[in-house]
Amino acid sequence: MKRFAPLGALMLCLTLLSFPLLAASPSPAAAEIKKGKTPGLELAALATQVTGIAISPLLGVSAVGAYQWSKAHTAAEKAALPWFASPSFWLVGLLAVGAVAAKDAFGATLPPGWKKPLDVLEAIENKASGLVAVGAVVPSLVALGSKMIMQSSGLAGVHWPATGLAMLPLASFDLSWLLNILMVPLAVMVFGIVWVAGHAINVLILLSPWGAIDAALKGLRTALLGLVTATAFIDPVVGATLSVAIIIIAYLVAGWSFRLSVFGSVFCWDYFTIRRKRFQLLADGNKVFTGSEIAGVPVRTYGRLHQAAEGGLTLKFRPWLVLPECAVAVPREGLVVGRGLMYSEVLGHDTKADKSRTLLVLPPRYLGHEELFARTYHISGTCDVGLRQAWSWLREVLGFKPKQNARAA
Repeated sequence: MKRFAPLGALMLCLTLLSFPLLAASPSPAAAEIKKGKTPGLELAALATQVTGIAISPLLGVSAVGAYQWSKAHTAAEKAALPWFASPSFWLVGLLAVGAVAAKDAFGATLPPGWKKPLDVLEAIENKASGLVAVGAVVPSLVALGSKMIMQSSGLAGVHWPATGLAMLPLASFDLSWLLNILMVPLAVMVFGIVWVAGHAINVLILLSPWGAIDAALKGLRTALLGLVTATAFIDPVVGATLSVAIIIIAYLVAGWSFRLSVFGSVFCWDYFTIRRKRFQLLADGNKVFTGSEIAGVPVRTYGRLHQAAEGGLTLKFRPWLVLPECAVAVPREGLVVGRGLMYSEVLGHDTKADKSRTLLVLPPRYLGHEELFARTYHISGTCDVGLRQAWSWLREVLGFKPKQNARAA
């Protein structure tokens, strides 16, 4: 039950924040300003916008900017729009989204691994656009949404009469800033939860060797964004309900998504900085990821591999990177270092299934250092895996001299 306590607290905050707004009856003046709008509908629209942008930041921000620009009819209204509603931004954003879609469409026909550099660029773009969205776009949307909510509820420009002993007259003032202070942290938290889940798709594309799988994953995310947008246009309440369902699902997979996001960050850094050229293997405590569940430790957990004097291997890690350090023993049965094309692995023998499985994943910085890694941790040898193994098989079929598939450490 403790696992669901934060989710309950989140839903309680949403409920407590929504009840006063939904209960407030709009004044006649507010009804004339925003005819047919209620605080609940404004809140639903805001939740849908934040969720949609979090699913795909660049596409979401560009689409919201284009929509706001199209709704502004006069020059004064267009001048008052936020910076992301400028055509110079959302046109470039939509063109970039189109280029990514073309990459995915043509990438399905390319040989495995050929479009990986572009996938890495897209993952970096997703991180950058996510940071821009959470730092600038989401607060702007929340500020605008707070004003609309206060106007539709009749609480904008509240006039406080002169009462009390001092009898000080107070002018009318806008309370939207107070609602904005309360809603911005909640909106940023919701954005972060959904964005991490959406970014996990980019990391899965990095791990996938086939372009068809990449296109299917990207199509799934785009279809989900389209569904949120379509339902919001048809009925804001249905759109907000779908957004809440997405938020709950993203929360439940937050740990898995966070580990994938960390792996993607390390992968992109090692790839674009050519880390393997200057990487120096440590005598002990080298950074690795788990490739499968080890004694309850989930896959993609980031930690350091240590070796005891008697030869036992231990993985030390911090949950969520900041919690107290934990340790788990890594089995030694049948260990071999697999050399991959994009990254390498440490394979072990699964006695229950009687087959090999990936125990550890080595970041791209280890490429070319597999034999030294095997000697450092007293692992029996190395072999080719993944696309490198397929290339070795093709060389042998064509009659070229194949590489040695196993070498003594």
